[in-house]
Amino acid sequence: MATPLLAIAKIQKKVWDGSLPLEIRLANADCRTYDETDPYLINLPRLSYLPFLLPRLHAFFAPSLINPSTPPHELWLSFQGVPLKYHHPVGLLYDLFSGAPPANPDDDEVDAEETLPWKLELRVQEFPPELMGLDAEGKVVRDCFVNGVKEADVIRNGKGNVYMGLSKNDSDVLWEAVKTHNLQRFNTINNKLLNPPGTPLRNIPMKIYLPTAPSIINPEEGGDSTIQASIRTVQSLVAPFSGTRMFALVYYTRLLLGNMN
Repeated sequence: MATPLLAIAKIQKKVWDGSLPLEIRLANADCRTYDETDPYLINLPRLSYLPFLLPRLHAFFAPSLINPSTPPHELWLSFQGVPLKYHHPVGLLYDLFSGAPPANPDDDEVDAEETLPWKLELRVQEFPPELMGLDAEGKVVRDCFVNGVKEADVIRNGKGNVYMGLSKNDSDVLWEAVKTHNLQRFNTINNKLLNPPGTPLRNIPMKIYLPTAPSIINPEEGGDSTIQASIRTVQSLVAPFSGTRMFALVYYTRLLLGNMN
C-alpha cells in the first residue's frame, strides 16, 4: 500500500504531466498573404503560460506578418474573439472557455475530442486594453506568478515571510522550473515553501474561478446586490445558463503546487 507521501507525489506528478494540444492560427487581419497560413501545433503543459510561446509563435509566423518587426511580447492570443489572460495557466483558460460540459443537461453535449486541439488565434494589431502589457524580459509574467506564490504563502502560514525568506537563487530556480516545466527543480524550492521549519500548516490556499457572477435581488434591501464569492454562496451566485458553458469552476487547489494564480 502506498504511503501518504508517495500517494501525494503521484497526484502531483499526474497534475504536473497534464498537457493540452493547441492549434494556433494567424489572424487574417495580421497576415500579409491572401492564403491562410499553416497553423502552429504544439502540446503544451496545462500548468504552462501562453507568454512562453510568444517568441516561438513570432518566429514561426514572421514570414507572414504584415509587420514582422513587431516584438514577440506585443502579440496576443484569443479564443473565439475573447482575449486570453496571460497570467492564468493555459489549462485553466481551456477549462474556463472550452473544457466544461453544458450547464443544462438538456443542451447538446459536446465531446472533449471536438474541442481539441484547442483552436486559438494569434493577433498583432489592436492590443486589448483589458490585457496587461508584457515586456521583452518576461518580468510582468514572473511578477504575477510571484504574487500568486506570496498570496498562497500568507494563506497557508498566516504570514508571507516563508517566500520572502528565500534566497534570490531559490526564487530564480523556482521560476526557471516553471518556465522549463521541470518538476524535480520545482520541488526543491516548493518543498521549502510547503514545509517551513517550525511553521505548521494553517490553511489550504484555494481560488474559486467564477466566469460570471450575476446580480441577485435582495428583497430586504429593495434592489440588486451581488453576493461575494465564497464556498457558501457559489450555488446562489451561479444559476444554470441554457446553451452556455459558463459555470462555477472550483479550480486548481494549489496545496501541491504552492501557487494562487
